[in-house]
Amino acid sequence: MRLVSGKQLLFWLALALPLVLLFALFVGSTSISPTVFFDSENTYQAQDLMILRELRLPRVLLSALVGAVLAMSGAVLQGLFRNPLADPSLIGVSAGASVGASAAILLGLNWLSVSGLGGLSVVALGAFVGGVLAVLLVYQLSTGPQGTSVTTMLLVGIAISALAGAANSLMSILADNEMLRRMSLWQMGNLDLANWSRIKICLPMLIGFLILLRDQAGNLNVFLLGESEARHLGIDVDAVKRRLILLTALGVGVCTALVGAIAFVGLIVPHLVRLLSGPDHRTLIPASGLMGAMFLVLADLFSRILIAPAELPVGVITAFLGVPFFIFLLRHQRGKLL
Repeated sequence: MRLVSGKQLLFWLALALPLVLLFALFVGSTSISPTVFFDSENTYQAQDLMILRELRLPRVLLSALVGAVLAMSGAVLQGLFRNPLADPSLIGVSAGASVGASAAILLGLNWLSVSGLGGLSVVALGAFVGGVLAVLLVYQLSTGPQGTSVTTMLLVGIAISALAGAANSLMSILADNEMLRRMSLWQMGNLDLANWSRIKICLPMLIGFLILLRDQAGNLNVFLLGESEARHLGIDVDAVKRRLILLTALGVGVCTALVGAIAFVGLIVPHLVRLLSGPDHRTLIPASGLMGAMFLVLADLFSRILIAPAELPVGVITAFLGVPFFIFLLRHQRGKLL
């Protein structure tokens, strides 16, 4: 039973998101007054204005963009697998990205940057390549003459994630203390490297993500009936699966490359939206994007203020929230899982 209509939910989320962004912009380890914009001649006010423009604003915007993409990816995969416990990490993106980033750090490439990509480090490029390759491997191993098996894909994803965990453990043994610290921080997810260059990469990707997913919402609604019913209704099931899996892999891969591995956003947010307004993907996908943006912005805010002036990795906050929620879902869905 839905609590509000899809249009009502989209309206309230669109209204709340700017307020959350402004709140996170002015609140932190040091709170800044909005009057900074009206008295920038004052030396202290000018310093606060620079903090807002160069540090907080890019971080708040990047956390919103990443949260939106991760949440929409989770909504797509949950619809595709017809399973509310599905998460982008299940198809190997995070595991592959972790191996790629760790390998770049172990090779001592963390200070190199990629020209033409806003000075992104080779670690970010390695994470993106590792994530995409892992998904392609999972997809290839789970596709046979009869098409792509969702169950097999989940099992292969678990196996690839286990293999990636072993590879990361091996690289951790080979790494020195500084390398090991960088690997650990990256694997916990962190937004402290946010800058305008990363936003220029993430924003166009989000816009393209929305445009491409808009055309797939109807297909995902039909998928809720089952794959055989979707085939009877004239949908090319394998083509839709391939398109959606690759699209979510690219989106999650880019986000993971930019900010590290952040878990549970794609699990929690779509399920909350589904509880509020129902399973219609025409509403579920954009509403998940809006709520995911707010969720990660607030999680990052907590990571900045809980032990101020030090910071917690934002992935720690999302994990503390996500694990109890996952256990609740698991108990609630007992006997209903595919």
